[in-house]
Amino acid sequence: MSTTRKNIAWSLRIVVALLFIVSAMAKLSKGHLLDSPYFAISTFEVKQLYPMGFSEGFAPYFSRVLIGIELALGLLLLQKNHLRKFILPVTTLLLAVFIGHLTYVTFLSGGNSGNCGCFGELIPMTPIQAIIKNIVAVGMLVYLFTLLPHETEKGNFWVLTTVLFASILSIFMLAPIQPPASNFTVSVPEATADDTLSTATIDTATAAAMVIKKDSIQTKTSVKEVTAVANEPEKRKSGYSSYFSSIDKGRKTLCFFVPGCDHCREAAKELTELRKNNKDFPEISIIFMNEEADLIPEFFKFAGAEYPYKIIEVIPFWKVLGSGKDTPGVKYLWNGNEYKYYFGITDNKFDPLDYQKLINKPFSELKK
Repeated sequence: MSTTRKNIAWSLRIVVALLFIVSAMAKLSKGHLLDSPYFAISTFEVKQLYPMGFSEGFAPYFSRVLIGIELALGLLLLQKNHLRKFILPVTTLLLAVFIGHLTYVTFLSGGNSGNCGCFGELIPMTPIQAIIKNIVAVGMLVYLFTLLPHETEKGNFWVLTTVLFASILSIFMLAPIQPPASNFTVSVPEATADDTLSTATIDTATAAAMVIKKDSIQTKTSVKEVTAVANEPEKRKSGYSSYFSSIDKGRKTLCFFVPGCDHCREAAKELTELRKNNKDFPEISIIFMNEEADLIPEFFKFAGAEYPYKIIEVIPFWKVLGSGKDTPGVKYLWNGNEYKYYFGITDNKFDPLDYQKLINKPFSELKK
């Protein structure tokens, strides 16, 4: 094998190996490599595996084994044992499976939106971009296969199995599977100096209830009260009463935030600014993800006010947030009826000007 062919072969091995290693590490990273592994891998499971039909019990194991295999293949591409006979074919086959899956997902979705999850949340990549990346990688592997000489030695298969099991085990150690959480932390902080609203909650439905006269068995409802009832939606269950008992009474702003998320902090700060200029602003409540919960005091300091909040675990949080949704999430509720849901940082992101207009609209102008 000439020096030129060796250099080309090594270059190809290094490039493809890095693709697999970075892909594995990215699935364990939130903003930086190996940053919040459990958060990152749980996000991968909810956003990528659950939509594919994986069960909650099986997904945590599958995700860790898959990432471990990716890491192992990346490392094994840099060694010589059974490289041409086994490692290259298996790596090519795995990429082909990825290409097939991404093509199917793109066909079903009818577009090229969203993050395919190849590099987790660290490096967002659309399905089409991922397909192109994988096709190029397959081409590189096929060319590498032609460059490498036929193996004259059997090689040591134990090297392969050792690297594989060590890689899978390391993923389980970095992001241990946690049992489902049955409890969540509750905190209702006192109003701060920046909180311009009264801590009392006004129940508009009760205010519009029938007035019962003391000297009469019959109940009478005034014209004014009938009008009040007609000017607000009927009560319904929003599904969030297990988090906040009064969430279905009156107008509410329900937020879904991650304590360390910069976009969530900005949304909270914008909400605080809106409240300062509107004494009738819908009461704010927050559901926090249990990721860097120690940053909540810092979160409220940045926001400029403290609000009632509850903390729930990572996977339950993604479920409550909703399929296909992302943080920050802000909902406008009125008597349990949802009239607006802002989420993510793209087309549906929180817009304070739009929200200001929305909460000033009477019930007659609102559409569900």
